[in-house]
Amino acid sequence: MTDPLLIRPVAQADFDAWRALWDGYNAFYGRSGPTALAEEITRTTWARFFDPYEPVHALVAERAGTLLGLAHFLYHRSTIQLAPNCYLQDLFTTEAARGQGVGRTLIEAVYDRARQAGLPRVYWQTHETNATAMRLYDTLAEKSGFVVYRRLVRETR
Repeated sequence: MTDPLLIRPVAQADFDAWRALWDGYNAFYGRSGPTALAEEITRTTWARFFDPYEPVHALVAERAGTLLGLAHFLYHRSTIQLAPNCYLQDLFTTEAARGQGVGRTLIEAVYDRARQAGLPRVYWQTHETNATAMRLYDTLAEKSGFVVYRRLVRETR
């Protein structure tokens, strides 16, 4: 029999295993080696999960004592509704865990957390080339139709 999948809040003792997942997530999106996030960003992100004044949360998926995935989400206000929204910012599973329901279970756990907090909406974005993930996402949510634009404000024209 397979060990059950446990979805739980990240714990301080998870840092090394979480860090491996975090580094894998960032590498997937091209943030490794010379383009890696600054260590200060990683350390600050980690600290925010444990700061009760921060609206940033982290869940991990664990099986048999091994972390297989992570979900980072945050709550924020909106100008078009009274209740805040939940933004699922980061979702990642190890390559070995893909196709085993880990990502789906993490998303559903974020839905549960948002529901418990009284939030009416969870949303996220992914890269347009992430076809494998989008096949899962299409079964769990609807595409909004919005396109994301961004610009670093320190850029000059």
